[in-house]
Amino acid sequence: MADPAVVSAGSLNAGGRASGGKAATSPAENYHLARRRTLQVVVSALLTECGFESAEKAAVETLTEMMQSYITEIGRCAKAYCEHTARSIPTLSDTVVTLIEMGFKADTLPLYAKRSQRMVITAPPVTNAPVTPKALSAGQKRTHPAHIPGHFPEFPDPHTYIKTPTFREPVSDYQVVREKAASQRRDVERALTRFMAKTGETHSLFKDDVTAFPLIAAQPSTIPYLSALLPSELELQTLEETDSSEQDDQTDGENAAGNDDPGADKENSMLPPGVVVPSTKASEDNVIDNPYLRPVKKPKVRRKK
Repeated sequence: MADPAVVSAGSLNAGGRASGGKAATSPAENYHLARRRTLQVVVSALLTECGFESAEKAAVETLTEMMQSYITEIGRCAKAYCEHTARSIPTLSDTVVTLIEMGFKADTLPLYAKRSQRMVITAPPVTNAPVTPKALSAGQKRTHPAHIPGHFPEFPDPHTYIKTPTFREPVSDYQVVREKAASQRRDVERALTRFMAKTGETHSLFKDDVTAFPLIAAQPSTIPYLSALLPSELELQTLEETDSSEQDDQTDGENAAGNDDPGADKENSMLPPGVVVPSTKASEDNVIDNPYLRPVKKPKVRRKK
């Protein structure tokens, strides 16, 4: 029979699990609870065969824990005998040796199985394996090669290690590209129009329904010709770049002229100490930076050769 210490420890664990009151959520806990219920049904059937009409819950839990501990000990010993003989799967001989080692008479087991008053318990429903979605099935599942034993875990699903492209080739047809660009432009214009109609003032074509066909209200400016006179940001940027390049060229030319003309230094040295010659740079700083006062620049015309 099973060790009393093992049985008592198992009953305490069973009591702790029963009194926890916490619902099982993981598949492993659900499996253990289903196995526990099956053992309780077996214990109840054995008590009915022995003539008991009712039993307390604590007594049924104790007997169930004793049976579970006994079966667990049989499996552990059979596994140990199996591994001792360099095998991985226990056989009938391992189980018989285990029963004999635990003090059970194996000869009485067939007679006990053929008893007349035994109760037949229906097998618990077998849950079907989860069906793999077709979207995740790729290729054929591989089997173990000859050098890998059969008790090893199976290969994972092919979709976990097979390369599956998740992008599509870009459409290069001219007509399709133009239609897509036109539809995107139309969607952007429609979205912008709706946004401006919701955030600003609108006019309606129909007096009865104001929301039907809204028109964006025109906002007249006080000086309508001001936008034509003021340059745009792009024009100002190009003008600033042109001015900066011209100033760099002028400074480079002045530096080169100052280095090449030593007479200018002599003239400056001959002047009285209080006289200062005005420089061209000082005169340029006094000019107002106004785009309307700048000289007209003629566009460059390229002549055909």
